[in-house]
Amino acid sequence: MKIKKDDTVVVIAGNNKDKTGKVLKVFPKANRVIVEGVNLCKRHSKPSQANPQGGIVEKEAPINMSNVMILDPKNSERSRVGKKIIIDDKTGKKKGVRVSKSSGEMLS
Repeated sequence: MKIKKDDTVVVIAGNNKDKTGKVLKVFPKANRVIVEGVNLCKRHSKPSQANPQGGIVEKEAPINMSNVMILDPKNSERSRVGKKIIIDDKTGKKKGVRVSKSSGEMLS
């Protein structure tokens, strides 16, 4: 999985092209992600205790993972994701981390 929860991504295809947002949820089996403020759809909701008025609510719908790219933390441009093996300072063991291909910066 190259994209994880809380990553900042940019949409590269579709109606919401060039919009950016934070990943709220990832569905690895379906290869989809939900991005904050992107791909909004309207849902009709019945009145409930949480929402006594009811009505039409806008919420984010999942989009395909191939339509988003990670934003590079260094220069705020879209970038591909790679893997790099580093040695952990505390334990001395090898550890795989995600890195941005354009700047080489480690991703959280």
